Amino acid sequence: MFPGLSFTALLEELAAPGEAPSSGSALAVALALAAATVQKAARLSAPAWPEASGVAAQAGSLGERAVKLAEDDAEAYGHALDVSADLADDDVPATLPDDEQDRRDWALGQAVAAAAEPPLALVRLAADLAELCGEAAGRVEPRVQADVVAAAALAVGVARGARELVAVNLTALPDDPRVAEADALAARAAAAAEALTRR
Repeated sequence: MFPGLSFTALLEELAAPGEAPSSGSALAVALALAAATVQKAARLSAPAWPEASGVAAQAGSLGERAVKLAEDDAEAYGHALDVSADLADDDVPATLPDDEQDRRDWALGQAVAAAAEPPLALVRLAADLAELCGEAAGRVEPRVQADVVAAAALAVGVARGARELVAVNLTALPDDPRVAEADALAARAAAAAEALTRR
């Protein structure tokens, strides 16, 4: 859906009145931008920091994975919407046999649960990026330290937003461990970013 789009075209795609792509894709793009910022800061710091190339490579990998999640999220969310629309077809009788209703509920539950996976992966990436910012902020050139702190703040925002998407997609599954995992990861990202502001 997104490969080859200019940044302006991507924004237009996100702003279009269709249901997908939506906020999950927007969060993934934001995380990719934050990762690129860290990558740049590390590259600019390479002459005086031997580990800079490794940090730049890690940031680049996180950014690539975030871009892929922008597409994955749009596809998974779109599929969940399609399943929901199919099951809400006006031709379906108002009352169904129990086994048929169970089958339909299961199909919708599977599609919605699958739609939670890209946001959960995004929370994981955001926590990793926030912690990478924590490693890099004190080592990069002073002129780009604020850029790394800003990237960490973006990562926290992405983690929190993606955590909300995980929770919303799993509301029908009480006590799903993926919600607890997303909570813990978002907290981890926030702690890493907060540590930077105390330096």
